[in-house]
Amino acid sequence: MRDKKARAVKVKNLMIGGGFPVTVQTMWKKPLEPVSDALLAEINALVVAGCDILRFAVPVIEDAALLGDLQARIDMPLVADIHFDYKIALECMKRGVAKIRINPGNIGDEARVAEVIKAAVDTGTPLRIGVNAGSLPATLRDEPDTVKAMLASAELELELLDRHGFKNAVFSFKSSDVSTTIEVNRRFREKYDHPLHLGVTEAGPLVPGIVKNTAALYTLLKEGTGDTIRVSLSADPLQEVLAGREILRTAGLSKKGLNLISCPTCGRTTFPVRDFYEKVQARLASLDLDICVAIMGCNVNGPGEARHADLGITGAGKYALIFKKGREIRRELIENAVPAFLEELEKL
Repeated sequence: MRDKKARAVKVKNLMIGGGFPVTVQTMWKKPLEPVSDALLAEINALVVAGCDILRFAVPVIEDAALLGDLQARIDMPLVADIHFDYKIALECMKRGVAKIRINPGNIGDEARVAEVIKAAVDTGTPLRIGVNAGSLPATLRDEPDTVKAMLASAELELELLDRHGFKNAVFSFKSSDVSTTIEVNRRFREKYDHPLHLGVTEAGPLVPGIVKNTAALYTLLKEGTGDTIRVSLSADPLQEVLAGREILRTAGLSKKGLNLISCPTCGRTTFPVRDFYEKVQARLASLDLDICVAIMGCNVNGPGEARHADLGITGAGKYALIFKKGREIRRELIENAVPAFLEELEKL
């Protein structure tokens, strides 16, 4: 069930909320730089993997021009992440950046927020009001009930938005605590129809980060709450995108991308499962096919226990065996495994 209670907010060429498909976001992990072929290629790799929206930190006003130039070169909506200086948000809107994220805990007083809202109205730019448990307004930091404090912070912004007749706002409520993240999003959705951006902040490195985000996001998405997601990790943005897509597939909200299975490996392993996956993961993530692909470490798991796979690969001595539905179709030297496998993949 999609979040049909949420109103729809248009972000460049995408719709967030309104029952539209849940989108996947990530955040660029490096400082902004002038547009180059190398930068565009890096961003395109994220798009191929399933990234719908990309957010950039914009710490100084000079960076607004760089982000505006980049937005002019790509179709994917870019988001300017603004803290402390509201004037940077104004400049980003002038430069045509698709969306602005502000933190009510540090963007400044009501007058500054009002300036941002007025500019958003004038330029037709959607906003994300990002409420974080760790950076609440000073007046709410002593509130022992974190969920209550986060909702109160959001309601202060809602009053301003309503006063200016601004409807195109997405809200997010993030905590490093899974239970808090779930509860605050549930309670906001009970009262309001603004689209929700889901995520667990400061979730940590790859393993704990994916576990925390999956616990929170899967729970909310299965309840029908949530319109766009970001899996925050101390890891490469590509890993965030892949994790986000997998959460949507697991929650039954996306068929984009194939179902990948692989064995955990053991002493019988004769095929470099992890190394092989790292070489083909970007291509696998780009495929919008409803198929099962298996990467197995030995001939016990593949093709035996993976005989249902539409395409699979395993190892036997110095050879890689490629199979379909349990039947071997090709045998290549291990060093030729990647191109041979990708060639068979293209035939599906």
